[in-house]
Amino acid sequence: MKLLLVEDETELAVSIQQYLTNNDFVCEWAKDTKAALERVSIYDYDCVLLDLMLPDGNGFDILKELKRQNKPEGIIIISAKEALETRLEGFNLGADDFLIKPFHLSELLVRVQALIRRKNFKGSNIVVHNEIEIDILSKTVSVHGKGIDITKKEIDLLLYLIGNANRVLSKAAIAEHLSGDMADMMDNHDFVYAHIKNLKKKLTDAGSYDYIKSVYGLGYKWIE
Repeated sequence: MKLLLVEDETELAVSIQQYLTNNDFVCEWAKDTKAALERVSIYDYDCVLLDLMLPDGNGFDILKELKRQNKPEGIIIISAKEALETRLEGFNLGADDFLIKPFHLSELLVRVQALIRRKNFKGSNIVVHNEIEIDILSKTVSVHGKGIDITKKEIDLLLYLIGNANRVLSKAAIAEHLSGDMADMMDNHDFVYAHIKNLKKKLTDAGSYDYIKSVYGLGYKWIE
């Protein structure tokens, strides 16, 4: 899962980014409004963690732009501003959650996970697609009730494909989802093909139907 952290306090941002990365998220960081707006105009994220008090503007401006573009990202505001009016304004503008600083990183993680479950998987920790079952919390996958050996990247890819069923996903989009802005520095996206190939083999070897289809010249699609 890919997140964008918008936060100007370097020490806090580094600790959040490291914590979420250690919990298997791709977490990118923008220090100000300008950088955040550039990123959300180019990339899609599962969740945006949004501070309000930024050196060159207000986090609400970013929230308004996300909604203006009809972007699907979940929004969690992280702010030291405790006023009820601020929280109400955030929710009225379309934020999904509001976390007041200071907070425990473990609580932030739980809220991010809960938001992504609500947005992508109807709030459930267990994602079931016919014979395939994914436990998001324990990061395990089973086919016909039997567990398979699968990497964390492959689980992330599987959830991304299922969450975008029947949509063609380009190699670039998959690369960005799995690797964040590091994908821009790669000469090619051959690693996407390798992950797709490995995932398809593991699922079909376990008795699953082959849901992953190549779309020539465009990318890949998970068919329902």
